[in-house]
Amino acid sequence: MPKKNAKAQKTNELDGAEFFAAIDLIEKEKGIPKAYMLEKITQALVSAYKRDHEGAGDNISVEADEERGTVRMFVKKDVVEEVDNPCTEMSLEMARSKLPQAQLGDVIRIEIKTRDFGRIAAQTARQVIIQGMREAERGMIYDEFSSKEHEILTGVVTRIDPRSGAASLRIGSGSEATEAFLAPGEQVKGESYVEGMRLRVYVVEVRRSTKGPQVLISRTHPGLVKRLFELEVPEIYDGTVEVKSIAREAGSRTKLAVWSADPNVDPIGACVGPRGQRVNNIVEELKGEKVDIVKWSEDPAAYIAAALSPADVVSVDVHEEGKSCRVVVPDDQLSLAIGKEGQNARLAAKLTGWKIDIKPESAPADEDVADEDDVILEDEDEVVTEE
Repeated sequence: MPKKNAKAQKTNELDGAEFFAAIDLIEKEKGIPKAYMLEKITQALVSAYKRDHEGAGDNISVEADEERGTVRMFVKKDVVEEVDNPCTEMSLEMARSKLPQAQLGDVIRIEIKTRDFGRIAAQTARQVIIQGMREAERGMIYDEFSSKEHEILTGVVTRIDPRSGAASLRIGSGSEATEAFLAPGEQVKGESYVEGMRLRVYVVEVRRSTKGPQVLISRTHPGLVKRLFELEVPEIYDGTVEVKSIAREAGSRTKLAVWSADPNVDPIGACVGPRGQRVNNIVEELKGEKVDIVKWSEDPAAYIAAALSPADVVSVDVHEEGKSCRVVVPDDQLSLAIGKEGQNARLAAKLTGWKIDIKPESAPADEDVADEDDVILEDEDEVVTEE
């Protein structure tokens, strides 16, 4: 008498307990919702069956019962006299062999064993499941980072392109980490990056792409300075002090206009902090970039005069039409008002949004026509204003 095999015979049946254990593990490790995975796996099983049974339609169903630990698949067939499509119909004789009381016109539900799937059909199911997991992961990463647009994140430099100088950063942790691209144009001149370096960056935009979410980051965006002040100055974070506008030439100088509705709060003093500690922390993060903090005003003349700080201003003649103004400064303050290579006046124009015509006090008064020696600057580049 032959000996019985002690080991249970291996089958291709879908083990319900193992199936739900695997789903739980995926949800725990990757954060993919169980309902999403069940939907994708159901689609995969149906696709696999249809791959081997051409002519099958919407008569396939999958029932997953987590409490009982079972996953069962069924096909519905109409009982007819003459079978035209064996995938959706069956004869009365065949129906009664499975259900003795079957009658013509009945709909018989027949369970499908997963071991009956062909090799190609099984591969199709596997591909659908893997693709579903990838889509879910990408969707979760996109949702995670799209909610962080216009925020500051810390990333680790993973690669520097030796030809273009572009840097790739790993942002986030675990299954929700992704690669972000720091283009050369978004890097501050003079800063150098090395692999493994931790870097704070501003998330400009998050886009969907075929390879997953694409996170665009910057070290030069004015929004980086605004968020750094929000992190460093509690009065800005809680809304007591408002950042009205920022103009920045990354790596060199930034001008920041602040205002407070509370007369008891000095907006500039709040940003500077005790002994200048708050602004010094931001300057350190910006690798020594100079930061001018000025008080915003509803009066354009007062605002423009403040924006030209540290230069003194004698008078500001505002022309609402064309949003231009003529600023008169002491002769010995002209170069300071203009700044090195016109930077101070240029940033003031960006900050206020006004065209600025700067004249020395000794120059003859001419309200209508600007001389060739006048310095006229206007806002041309990006500027961050109150949201």
